[in-house]
Amino acid sequence: MSRRAVITGLGVVAPNGIGTEQYWAATRAGRPGIRRISRFDPSRYATQLAGEVEGFTPTDYIDQRLIVQTDRWTWMDLAAAKMALDDAGIVPAQEEPYQMSVVTASGSGGNEFGQKEIQNLWGKGPIFVGAYQSIAWFYAASTGQISIKHGMKGASGVIISEAAGGLDALAQARRAIRRGVSIVVSGAGEAPIGPYALTCQMQNGRLSTRTDPGTAYRPFDADASGYIPGEGSAILLVEELEHSRARGNGQIYGEIIGHGATQDGYHHSAFAPDGRQFARAMRLALDSAGIGPGDVDAIIADASGVPEGDRLEAQAIKEVFGSRAAEVPVTSTKATVGRLYAGGSALDVATALLAIRDGVLPPLLNLEQPAEGCELNFVTGGERPARLDTILINARGYGGFNSALVVRRYVD
Repeated sequence: MSRRAVITGLGVVAPNGIGTEQYWAATRAGRPGIRRISRFDPSRYATQLAGEVEGFTPTDYIDQRLIVQTDRWTWMDLAAAKMALDDAGIVPAQEEPYQMSVVTASGSGGNEFGQKEIQNLWGKGPIFVGAYQSIAWFYAASTGQISIKHGMKGASGVIISEAAGGLDALAQARRAIRRGVSIVVSGAGEAPIGPYALTCQMQNGRLSTRTDPGTAYRPFDADASGYIPGEGSAILLVEELEHSRARGNGQIYGEIIGHGATQDGYHHSAFAPDGRQFARAMRLALDSAGIGPGDVDAIIADASGVPEGDRLEAQAIKEVFGSRAAEVPVTSTKATVGRLYAGGSALDVATALLAIRDGVLPPLLNLEQPAEGCELNFVTGGERPARLDTILINARGYGGFNSALVVRRYVD
C-alpha cells in the first residue's frame, strides 16, 4: 500500500487538438471540436453532430501493416500511448518487460472496422469478411496491440463500464502499481462515429438532435437536450514513484490517491431516481484518498447533458459536499469535445492534471441558465485561475456504472 502511483506522461488525441498541449490550449480557450459529421452523410440520422478528430494521420504513429489489422479507435490509442511514453521519457526496450502493464477501457470497441465488414457480409457474402474482424472489434484490442508493440508483458486487461471505464482503468492501473508493477500504460479511447455505431447509440434516447453546435450539448442548463457523441483517446503513463525517481525523472503531473465505483442495480437503461449510488462512489473515492469534501479544490463533472442525469449528479454533489457544494468549482470539457464515453473520463483525468499544473480551470461551455436543482459553482465565461491541489473526477456509464477518481498535486 506504500507504493505510490504517479502520472509521468500524457497523450491526447481529441476533437479539438491532436497532442496534449494542442488539446489543452484549445480547451482553455473554449474552442470546441463539435461539428457536423463528415465521416459519412448523416442527413438521414436524427443526430448529425459529433466531436470528430480531424487531421489525424495514423501512419504518423504506427506502421501501415498494423493499420490494416486494427480499428480507428486502436490507432488513436496507439498514438496517444506513444505520446505518453515520449512525454514520460520512457523507452520500453530499456525496461523489464514483466514490470510493464497495459490497462485500457472501451465502451464499444472497433466500430469502423466492423462497419466495413458488415457491409462486406451483407453486400458480397461471408467469404469477403476479413480475418482481422475477429480481433479488430474486440474491446481488448488496444490493450493487446499496445502491449505487443512495446513489449509489455506484465498483467494487463481491459475495463468495460461504458463512460466510467476511463476512471476504472486508471484505478486498476493504481492497483497494479501497488501489487508490484513499475509502469502501467492506461486510459481509454473511442471511435463511435459511423452509421452502425450511431444507430446503436441513438437507441438510448440520450443523444441531442439539435443541429447547432452551440446549443446541442448544454450540460446542467435549463435548455439541455441530451449529449453529442465524440471520438478520441487519452492515455496516461502511470508509474511507481520510486521507479520514477530511480530513472531521474523530474516530471510528475500528479498522483492517483483515491477511487470509488458503484452500480445502481436499478435498470439497464434508466437513471436510478435517487442518485444514491453515485453519491456513494464519490464518498468511497474520498475515503480511499483519506480526505474529506473540504479538501477538494474542484470537481470535473460527468455532465451528461441529459436533464435527469444532470439533476441527479448535482443532487449527488450536494449530498456529498453539503454546504461546500455552493463553493467548490465544477467544470467539464464534454460540451467542448463531445461525450467520448470511456475515452471521455480518461480525458477528464488528463484535464485535471493539466489544470493542477497550470493553476487554471477550463470553462464549461454552453451553460447559460442552470436548470432547477443544478445550482452549483460552475466555471463559465472563460477559464478560471485557481490554486488547485486536489480534484475529484466523476463519471457515469450507461447501465448504472458510477465511478469517481481523486488526483492530487505530487508532494514529495
